[in-house]
Amino acid sequence: MKILDFLLQKKIILQEDINSIKEELSSGEISFDEILIKHGVMPADLLSAKGEFYGVPLKDLSTVDIPFEILKYIPEESASHYKFIPIGLVDGFLEVGMVRPDDLEARDALNFISSKVDLPFKIFIISEQDFKNSFGFYKGLSGQVTKALSELDSDEGAADAELEAQLAKDNSKKGIPVSGDQITEDAPVTKIVATILRYAVEGNASDVHIEPMRERVRVRFRVDGVLSTSLVLPVKVHNAVVARIKILAKLKLDEKRKPQDGRFSARIEGRKIDFRVSTFPSYYGEKVVMRILDQERGVKSISEIGLSPRYLEMLKKAIERPYGMILISGPTGSGKTTTLYSLLNELDKEGNNILSLEDPVEYSVEGVSQSQVHAEIGYTFATGLRTTLRQDPDIIMVGEIRDGETAKLAIQAALTGHLVLSTIHTNSAVGIVPRLIDMGIDPYLIPPTLILGIAQRLTRLICSGTGISTPVEGSIKAMIDKQFEDLPEAFRDQIPTEKEVLKLQPTSTCPNGTRGREAVFEMFEMDKDVEKVILENPVESEIYKVVRSKGMITMKEDAIIKALRRQIPFEEVNKL
Repeated sequence: MKILDFLLQKKIILQEDINSIKEELSSGEISFDEILIKHGVMPADLLSAKGEFYGVPLKDLSTVDIPFEILKYIPEESASHYKFIPIGLVDGFLEVGMVRPDDLEARDALNFISSKVDLPFKIFIISEQDFKNSFGFYKGLSGQVTKALSELDSDEGAADAELEAQLAKDNSKKGIPVSGDQITEDAPVTKIVATILRYAVEGNASDVHIEPMRERVRVRFRVDGVLSTSLVLPVKVHNAVVARIKILAKLKLDEKRKPQDGRFSARIEGRKIDFRVSTFPSYYGEKVVMRILDQERGVKSISEIGLSPRYLEMLKKAIERPYGMILISGPTGSGKTTTLYSLLNELDKEGNNILSLEDPVEYSVEGVSQSQVHAEIGYTFATGLRTTLRQDPDIIMVGEIRDGETAKLAIQAALTGHLVLSTIHTNSAVGIVPRLIDMGIDPYLIPPTLILGIAQRLTRLICSGTGISTPVEGSIKAMIDKQFEDLPEAFRDQIPTEKEVLKLQPTSTCPNGTRGREAVFEMFEMDKDVEKVILENPVESEIYKVVRSKGMITMKEDAIIKALRRQIPFEEVNKL
């Protein structure tokens, strides 16, 4: 029985499609799987039927990380030609995923490879799409790292030797005599680190996580706020990789018991990229996180960060004020610093003296005197603010108000004729007021200084041309109606009338279904009504009632509006 007859018997394909399928197969233009999927066969049904027909177990590779030491058992050229790929080594058997288990040539090639590596093999049937996705492990990041790992494998103990060379080089800087070979730029571990950094930058990652585990080292990239595994390294190279990063960041190589922070710069694709490095002692070894800061991407203008027309107008009006305070709230990673830099970029740097206190300085803004605080030497936001006021500033940016002393100095600066921009950790815009009071600020000082309270979060943008249209009805409509039910009628024209939203649709060119991020906002202005409630009863619920009556749109509602405009997937709304 032929495979087509079996599929017909299983009612996976229809009799009227047989001739058309045979014609397309004879043309040889597209593969067997693609032809059947084109005729409406579900990929999962096709794979299951093929497994039953050939008597070969199935393997779903969609969530499988293929270890890099496994790839070396089958050459890339053979995998590409015969459409098989090594997927694991279990109980002494090399597990191999095959798209066409009936291909006798492929079987012969596999027998030959098996005899060379002296390992018996076990075949699994895999889908053509899984093969294409997994074959990518031979390319790019994984391929180059695999090559570097094979260089290490060719010399037993090479990773330890390279680590010793790095330690020797570090010791030489301290005047300690060097023994052994000096590390070179061509050393395998150096190549591994350089490759990881390059692909992280090319992939628009914001952070790189290198995490030791019991039997492997996981390398994850954070892209659009989501962490995903990009690489798995053998445990034996962990110490050398960490040491290489510490060398770059000028950290102590022999200090493994407590966290360290550092930074370094590198030129990647002709651009200067800054990396902020943090080490953390974990059970299986030091974890390293690197924040990627691309200086040459430039700072966004305030019209590009996701503000609605109403909020954009409020913000422009606020930064034109000669003195007062604008505070941005939100958790770590919510884009507050990006918004601060956008505000700095908008200000008149020629006619104003603008100073900033930052920890760390993430981007260089021309025309602004930026200063990095160093708490370990007593140079904090508070001490920096005192010094800043002696520098005749017009505008002061303070990276974060973390304590009562900094809050009092910021309030004092705002009262004495300076425009102060800063961030504060609260969950909402109206939460800024009680947070300041908790820090010891007298309520009567807040209305004359606070111009604008802002809260924000980051949401992922939907990939252009993707997304599954979903009607706004049932539970979706009920949720939206409930969310806006207390918004005064006068402000309801801000809500779009679209009847559909988009849900995530991952594609081969956009695996997560999203690309890039944009902020959602809520903000309120200080006026006499807000001042009255702050002086009489400054709790979040009472402040919210007043600012809501004036039309404040919350962050969740801003996300709903963006979802209705098909800018962000509807799933992002439920995260707020």
